[in-house]
Amino acid sequence: MLSQLGLFNSQKAASSVLPNLPGTFDRWPTVVMSLPPPTPNQAFCNVSALEAGHVKAPLAWMLADVEDDEFITLPVLSYLVRHHSNGDSLLFDLGLRKDWQNLPPGLVRHITDKLKFELDIPSDIVDSLAKGDTTPSDIKKVFVSHLHFDHYGDAALFPTPQFFVGEGSRALAANTYPNNANSPVPADVIPEDRTIYLDPKAWPALQIGPFPRALDFYGDGSVYVVDAGHGHIPGHLNLLVRTSADGGWIYLAGDSAHHWSLLTGEGKIGHHPHFGCAHADPEAAAEHMERIKTLVRENPRVRVLLAHDEVWYNANKGGTAFWPGTIESL
Repeated sequence: MLSQLGLFNSQKAASSVLPNLPGTFDRWPTVVMSLPPPTPNQAFCNVSALEAGHVKAPLAWMLADVEDDEFITLPVLSYLVRHHSNGDSLLFDLGLRKDWQNLPPGLVRHITDKLKFELDIPSDIVDSLAKGDTTPSDIKKVFVSHLHFDHYGDAALFPTPQFFVGEGSRALAANTYPNNANSPVPADVIPEDRTIYLDPKAWPALQIGPFPRALDFYGDGSVYVVDAGHGHIPGHLNLLVRTSADGGWIYLAGDSAHHWSLLTGEGKIGHHPHFGCAHADPEAAAEHMERIKTLVRENPRVRVLLAHDEVWYNANKGGTAFWPGTIESL
């Protein structure tokens, strides 16, 4: 049935991967801001941060009303999510790859010449996993939030996990470099024989807090895949992870925002004449940011973490929030 819902790129059986999806729905429920309360013996997950490089980027690419010569060094963060009872482990994003110079030439020119990015990768995600004696073969699932180079990393380093990406990524994954000389996506971006495309339009009708489309990934209320819309890029997915049995959560927001001022209301999305904009559809991106603001406002035990969370990183780097430690639940 899952293949009929559009979740798979093949006809293989997968009832053990995503349980209990009853069918498709055309209508979505009225907005409800609160999150699902815990049930008896509530399942939850532990979340750990992983360093996966750094990017020095022009601030005007992400924020309005800043000078052209203002730059910010952003961490590239991935996250290890470990289910506390079923033994499953998943990664949310793969970060930067050390051989980024071998990415499609057009992409390399764009990020270095046009955007003036400077990349530094003292540790990639494999190095960060090794700090907790964890290898790629220990990972069961990989979520790639979207197909940008600082998120898709090097899938070849993970030869066994099942991959999950948004349905909106399918067109990019089907038209890669070198067949398409202008594509920013390499041919090996994801392993097609191990990749499941998650189509929010085919998910059962489930609203989580302010988010109109979500998927109860394990069927036990521990991890919800959230449709982040097409604001940043088509196919963008976020994860809402329950981090305690009594009501704590972490929201892994990916590139929903690149700077915390966009979520506090102090900043506005940038539209620079040379650098451009960090989001493909700024208006839709702003709408999703408003949903995240509502999530935090209405649910004080939710910790929001960005893929490039400079504020959180600077406060926690080198500490117990990074693997083999665990981010404290609120």
